[in-house]
Amino acid sequence: MKHRLDFEKPILELQSKLDELRAHPEKHSLGISFEEEILIIEKKIQETRRQIFLHLTPWQRVQLARHPRRPYTLDYFEKTFSDFQELHGDRLFAEDRAMVGGFARLGEHRVLVVGTQKGRDTKENILRNFGSAHPEGYRKALRLMRIANKFGLPIITLIDTAGAYPGIGAEERHIAEAIAVNLREMTLLEVPIITCVIGEGGSGGALGIGVADRVLIMENAYYSVISPEGCAAILWKDRANAAKAAAALRITAKDLLDLKLVDEIVPEPLGGAHTDPAAIAATLKMHLLKHLEEILALPVAERLKQRYQKFRAHGHFIEKADDASEMKPPRNLEAAAA
Repeated sequence: MKHRLDFEKPILELQSKLDELRAHPEKHSLGISFEEEILIIEKKIQETRRQIFLHLTPWQRVQLARHPRRPYTLDYFEKTFSDFQELHGDRLFAEDRAMVGGFARLGEHRVLVVGTQKGRDTKENILRNFGSAHPEGYRKALRLMRIANKFGLPIITLIDTAGAYPGIGAEERHIAEAIAVNLREMTLLEVPIITCVIGEGGSGGALGIGVADRVLIMENAYYSVISPEGCAAILWKDRANAAKAAAALRITAKDLLDLKLVDEIVPEPLGGAHTDPAAIAATLKMHLLKHLEEILALPVAERLKQRYQKFRAHGHFIEKADDASEMKPPRNLEAAAA
């Protein structure tokens, strides 16, 4: 089976044994019937899968978030939403294929959807820039969100990016400014905004479309200021410590919910979203509709107030009381004064 992760090896071994037994029933050797042996192995596979996926480490969840068969933004636009009509261009520089968006329907609601899109193969990854948007991608997203605000359409964004593109061209066209403007403008948009991290949520590249009334995250997604590999390279000077960094960063859905950085976890099928794309699409739709109905019931002024307070509450700091000893001038200054 393709794209198996290291921690899935016990499941793969049992599945291979089951496939071999079915292909060569004459090798059946237990003192029970062939059908009973098949049933025993199937139950063992189910229990092994359950034990593995109920006790995943943070690094293993990062690996699931990056799984190449995991549903991407356009997959959800097709399955979770209906009548999707894509819009293109930022009207300033170019079309960025790493950022996709347009009009759609969520149940009975007309909405605007925006999200970052990765590729399935080398050709598509080059087209989508591996899901890392340029400044024009964020400006396109803001242009579409302003249209939604003008016509009173709720905005739903899906995040799946390792981060904004860090290349020279992006810097020349002011990637930091483009993201900063999005942060400011999304805070002020009067229509409801819901965002969901469906895979990777990397740094400002994710936050550039992530300021919302409700922030959801899928069970095996992650949201972080830096990738585990990047953190490991800085702190331990070795990217091989990525697993240690993933645990220290507290970037999993459960950690983020405990820290009140997200509002709800969207549960995934056992084994990850890629094992049942139809089920996860339906689950996401249910959660989005629930939150949309709640937000639509709020007056605009109250909605904007809660959105502002939500992000102002992120992060904590402690002010240390002034210490008289710390207020003394350095010795060299005392000597100079004498």
